[in-house]
Amino acid sequence: MTVITISRQYGSGGDEIAERVASILGFRLFSKLLIQRAAQESGLAGEEAVDYSEDTYRVKNFIERITHWPVPIATISVPKMMPDGEVGSESHILHDDLAINLVEKAVRAAYAAGGMVIVGRGGQVILRDQPDVLHVRIEAPMEDRVQRIKEQIKRERGEFQADIILRRKAQDLIVTRDYTSADYLRQYYSINWDDPSLYHMILNTGKLNVDQAAAVVVELFHQMEGVRPVVA
Repeated sequence: MTVITISRQYGSGGDEIAERVASILGFRLFSKLLIQRAAQESGLAGEEAVDYSEDTYRVKNFIERITHWPVPIATISVPKMMPDGEVGSESHILHDDLAINLVEKAVRAAYAAGGMVIVGRGGQVILRDQPDVLHVRIEAPMEDRVQRIKEQIKRERGEFQADIILRRKAQDLIVTRDYTSADYLRQYYSINWDDPSLYHMILNTGKLNVDQAAAVVVELFHQMEGVRPVVA
């Protein structure tokens, strides 16, 4: 077992669980650095590579709905030999197909390296046929997610508004983020992100807290590895 992929509903605590699992196992979390390396290997300027995740897809789609015009993801630089013999660069538009290709290349590189927790980005599809990958989905009841996002809004944005306003904001965020994640996988991989056949386990954080859920993931990881977990 070399890689764990985590798919999560927004507000389910999936990101926190991923961090906890990575910490327990001594794994790394998949990051934009791997996208940059994939870009460099493809002859692109790695520092300008876009991590084309569900969040990037959400922003892009929002702009397209407003402008009614296809929007490129970014402009990137490609090395080019200049007439004077110097190495320069030229700009290229980064569209969906190239961005997805870079993400997939980075995810496969993460699999080859091992010791990685991949959150989102279609990891459960890209690595679906690999036998030594554990695929996990994190869900939670809507009310639990609303409460978690309300607290997140208060903590990160310093917004202490009436409960009914915070509740509406939390619900809107949840609906938008869930729709985007589902649409991202439907658009590029033709799957339903909540299809249970994609995962080894689906955990409900309405029944488990973050530490308990992480412990369950780690336990299954060790069982699939055939390794007895160390009890602290």
